[in-house]
Amino acid sequence: QVQLVESGGGLVQAGGSLRLSCVVSGPALISRNWLGWSRQAPGKDRNFVGSIFWSSGSTLYADSVKGRFTLSRDIAKNTLYLEMNDLKPEDTAVYYCAAGVPPKFNSWGQGTQVTVSS
Repeated sequence: QVQLVESGGGLVQAGGSLRLSCVVSGPALISRNWLGWSRQAPGKDRNFVGSIFWSSGSTLYADSVKGRFTLSRDIAKNTLYLEMNDLKPEDTAVYYCAAGVPPKFNSWGQGTQVTVSS
């Protein structure tokens, strides 16, 4: 069982940047897994943001974040990162670190709030 703990959310003005982190436990599993992020805005479904194949670093992104968000991982620290640049009010959501086959995943962390003010 993979366990995921997010941090790094907060309040930022439009055009600003934030970096989310996710510490992942269960290293015997994650080397064969996709890890990534989903987000859920109030009153909306949880949507795929991006994912990275842990061993190779291959990435996938939702069209809405391509060119603005970047996934990376530190294998030694078992940590996944989401660098978010040029943030927009529509990026406001709870961001969940996730594991499993994208875009749906099958495991999530507790979530971290990101609020982008206009």
